[in-house]
Amino acid sequence: MDRISAIRNIEDAIRDLESGDADLASTERRVVTVLRTFATEFEDDAGDGTLDAWTAVGDDRAEGLVVLAADEADARTRVRDLLDEAAGDADDVTFSVERV
Repeated sequence: MDRISAIRNIEDAIRDLESGDADLASTERRVVTVLRTFATEFEDDAGDGTLDAWTAVGDDRAEGLVVLAADEADARTRVRDLLDEAAGDADDVTFSVERV
C-alpha cells in the first residue's frame, strides 16, 4: 500500500466516524489495520528498496517498538535513536530486533 492509499483509507475511516456510520473503537481498529498494512508493504521514497517492519524485543523501554528499516543493523540504529530521543540515553538498554 502506498502512502496516498493509506491516507485515503484513514480519511474514509474518519469520515465514517464523523457521519455516525462507525464508532470510535471500530475506527481505531480500521486505522491501525491501515497503518500496519502500510508498514509491512512499505517502499522507501526513492522506490529503489523495500523497508521492512522490525520490532524490538528486550528491555521494557525497547520492547514492542516497531520501526521501518532496510536491514537488521538499520533497525537497531533506528530503535536506539528513538530511545535516545525519548530518554536521552539508550546505551543501557539491551534489545534485539526481529522482522515483523
